[in-house]
Amino acid sequence: MCECLFSTVKMAELTTLESLLEMGFGRNRVERAVANTGNQGIERAMDWLMEHEDDPDIDEPYVQPVGNILGEETTNQSSTEPSSLVDTTEAGDGSFTENSDGEKMQMTEEEKREQVKRLEELMRSKQAERRERERAEEVDREKQRRKHGQELQQVRQKLQDDEMKKLADQRRKEKMEDKLARQRVKDKIARDREERAQKFGGGAPAVPGPAQPTPTSPTSQGPPPSKKEYEESKIQIRLLDGSTITTSFKAQEPLAAVRVYVQMNGNTPEGQDFMLLSPYPRQVYTELDMEKPLKELNLVPSAVLFVAKK
Repeated sequence: MCECLFSTVKMAELTTLESLLEMGFGRNRVERAVANTGNQGIERAMDWLMEHEDDPDIDEPYVQPVGNILGEETTNQSSTEPSSLVDTTEAGDGSFTENSDGEKMQMTEEEKREQVKRLEELMRSKQAERRERERAEEVDREKQRRKHGQELQQVRQKLQDDEMKKLADQRRKEKMEDKLARQRVKDKIARDREERAQKFGGGAPAVPGPAQPTPTSPTSQGPPPSKKEYEESKIQIRLLDGSTITTSFKAQEPLAAVRVYVQMNGNTPEGQDFMLLSPYPRQVYTELDMEKPLKELNLVPSAVLFVAKK
């Protein structure tokens, strides 16, 4: 009985092997597919071949793992069972069909061709399904790539906005410090004027009373506080690639001098046209502004400018 079972398995192997070989698959691939699918039919072997066709060892000779082969452990059992299946397997070419009585019969050439044709159609159908599945997977990967790209762009935009806000806060802080400095100068001038009035006016300082118009003279009032005049402007410029450069210009220099400096030192591609703008409050400088002094454009004593593509 065991010999009959063993012969049936070998016959199934030969049927799958011969069918796949006639379809044009290499022997090494076919043997590997049959062994790895456990002789469960041609369709399973074809599925395995299509799934593993890119394996690096797919065309290497298949070596069967060392172990017990079906039927080896029962060689000492009774062997009086019919063994016609063994004889049929050895005598035939490995291609069989089953008649209405359940007997295995050798397939004719016409039946072989029909079987190969049917299997080729099945293989094409499975290949089409695989291509459709790979196309759907590629669409999903493209969607994921675009989604990640959008998320990355949002992160970059947020970083740029935070940087611009930081620069704007720094500029407001500098302006506030400059305002406080001017106020300290005004307060000192007022104290000095009061001290001179007490020193040269004689007598005790007047006690504050009802407001009365008192004549004042230029000599007693002292000179009016003068606004500090800045001769230079410190300009910080943010370039197209995100880097910054800082330099100083004369307060009376035109904005065009800043543009020329960017062209020479800002790594701007040759022929690339650009414009200058202030972030907060946002102002885009035109060609007419290029001839105006930095002082007139309120870019003194310091300012932050951005370089943008036209």
